[in-house]
Amino acid sequence: MFNDIGALELVTIVVLAILVFGPDKLPKVIQDVSNVIRKIRSFSDSAKQDIRSELGPEFKDFEFEDLNPKTFIRKQLTENDDIKELRTSFDLRKELTDVTDAVNGKENPAAEAAATPAAGTGPGLLKKPAAPAPEPRTPFDADAT
Repeated sequence: MFNDIGALELVTIVVLAILVFGPDKLPKVIQDVSNVIRKIRSFSDSAKQDIRSELGPEFKDFEFEDLNPKTFIRKQLTENDDIKELRTSFDLRKELTDVTDAVNGKENPAAEAAATPAAGTGPGLLKKPAAPAPEPRTPFDADAT
């Protein structure tokens, strides 16, 4: 919870606490704050136990941390067998190179072999139309923008 508080911030908080509450009342304030934190934790734990008991035995493995979207997605990706099978059969790099080649106008050897016309089909029925000539780009003017 307080992992990002450095030494300088901690010293500043202690000095401010001494100035606000005084050195004689500071131990009592710290004790009261720690008691409040303890009560909040016990209330939270009892609420979690009540929710688990109300959900029933089907949700005995239910963890409240699973409600965090990142944790939920990570758990589903690592434990689901269907997704594991999909991840092993799907090659993202190959798919990305195919898409970039198609966008850049490069022919894929596998697509070329599939696109050759078979006997009895008209010539050029499966050929791609010629790409239009690219228009020359206007030079970038940094002063105009």
